[in-house]
Amino acid sequence: MRKLSAVCILLLSLVACNSSPLDRRQVLLYSDADMAQQGISAYREMQSEIPATNNSRELQYAQCVANYVVSALDPVDQSRFDWEVTVFDNEQANAFALPGGKIGVYNGLYGVAVNQHQLAAVMAHEVGHVLANHSNERASQSALRNVGVAAAQILGASDTTLQVLDVGSRYGIFLPFNRTQESEADAIGVALMAEAGFNPEESINLWMNMSADGGPRPPELLSTHPSPSSRMAELRLLMSAANALSDSARSQGRNPDCVLN
Repeated sequence: MRKLSAVCILLLSLVACNSSPLDRRQVLLYSDADMAQQGISAYREMQSEIPATNNSRELQYAQCVANYVVSALDPVDQSRFDWEVTVFDNEQANAFALPGGKIGVYNGLYGVAVNQHQLAAVMAHEVGHVLANHSNERASQSALRNVGVAAAQILGASDTTLQVLDVGSRYGIFLPFNRTQESEADAIGVALMAEAGFNPEESINLWMNMSADGGPRPPELLSTHPSPSSRMAELRLLMSAANALSDSARSQGRNPDCVLN
């Protein structure tokens, strides 16, 4: 075990530490260019495999909301990527944003995110993942875990030790960390949607809709996402500051007017 611990300490000492937009320390092994290339490649693959909507109003609606969200980014992040939106014809109530500035919306989301503010809450949350380099962080964590397990095998660790490493990293590091990332994206997203002029209160209503629409969920301890009740509680704590941002945005003329019909 001493050799194994030494290897793990060495691995950690070799990686670069960064900070997220909320000043949380991160380990990022990959460059922005590498992650953007991977994100764009994955996006193009999805576009080839999942049909896009043939309803032009659905795409125009998503594009309108995305334009407001992106316009609220600082100039560096606005120009950092070639932001692009695709609406996929799929019944999932879901959306995503990938490194490289690629945003995907499943049109099944329109049945849950019932107005422009709620759609903006989802989009801004997903863009928050991109701004905080969460994909890079997850990929880096996975790479370190794989190297750690390989090192343990090389050093002749017992099957029990390997099992502890595997289960311990998965449930003690990865899932809680993913929940942290989700909460971080919620905080970034609600501020971003507010700065775009959307009503941040609707982010809470969105999660009420999500909770009503969802099926059975695993215990939060073993989930990669916070429970809807936890998310709503955290969002309520952010509302005062978010409402102030939204009021300021609207006083400056940022008044989104995106409609589906």
